[in-house]
Amino acid sequence: MDKKRDLRVAVIDLNNGAPNQGMRGIGEILLRFKNDHNINLSFDIFDLRQKGEIPDLSYHAYISSGGPGSPIESEGEKWENDFYNLLDQIEIFNTSHEVEKKYAFLICHSFQLACRKYKLGNVTERRSNAFGIFPITLTGDGETDEIFSGIRNPFFSVDSRDWQVIEPDPDAFAAKGAKLLAIEKERKHVNLERCMMSIRFSPEIIGTQFHPEADPVGMKMYLLQEEKKKVIIDTHGEQKYSDMLNSLDDPARIVLTQSVILPNFLKQALGYL
Repeated sequence: MDKKRDLRVAVIDLNNGAPNQGMRGIGEILLRFKNDHNINLSFDIFDLRQKGEIPDLSYHAYISSGGPGSPIESEGEKWENDFYNLLDQIEIFNTSHEVEKKYAFLICHSFQLACRKYKLGNVTERRSNAFGIFPITLTGDGETDEIFSGIRNPFFSVDSRDWQVIEPDPDAFAAKGAKLLAIEKERKHVNLERCMMSIRFSPEIIGTQFHPEADPVGMKMYLLQEEKKKVIIDTHGEQKYSDMLNSLDDPARIVLTQSVILPNFLKQALGYL
């Protein structure tokens, strides 16, 4: 490109002050994308749950993070209403503008809130915490969605959650025009519903239950925490814990996922795809 293009991104922090690697991961992806594509990319962070900060509609793209706690107990709180209102404003803008569009990517807790807003499935607490690097299966719609262009099926990503969205409602999906893009790995020995892992809520708004921003550095910091290490070993055994550590630098696992999904979203916001 002869002339640099501008891309303004709003990053919404839903971590409520809890220590996390997700915000660092998002920031690093944005800076790398800026350098790789030689564009004028800038981003601002909005601490929604702690400080009530919410972006306006002056941004081209919005990335909303994961976060701790229940995605149900916040119902009716001001910060959640502000979050829902922003999604409504983005959709109204996109409906009324034929060429210019606003794009949003919703991660984990943000994804669960959107599923509850649009009543696309049942948001429930898991029997036990899911934490680790797991295979995720693309649906037919997921295999053709541009966000997953360059990814394998199944692909691997970091999963860290106590909640899940299960039992997709076909009527709600049809009414919304939403598409289920990915589901939890098949577990033949476990008779439990496979949760929804990614949904395209609209042509411009997409969400994932997993963490596409996660990288080997952040994941290793998590895994080396004694509390996390103990939980994984107690639940899955020493071998599983060792496998997780050893797989961090595998270029076909989370390294690939981190290098593809959010960059594809940013390309879509720029109109590259």
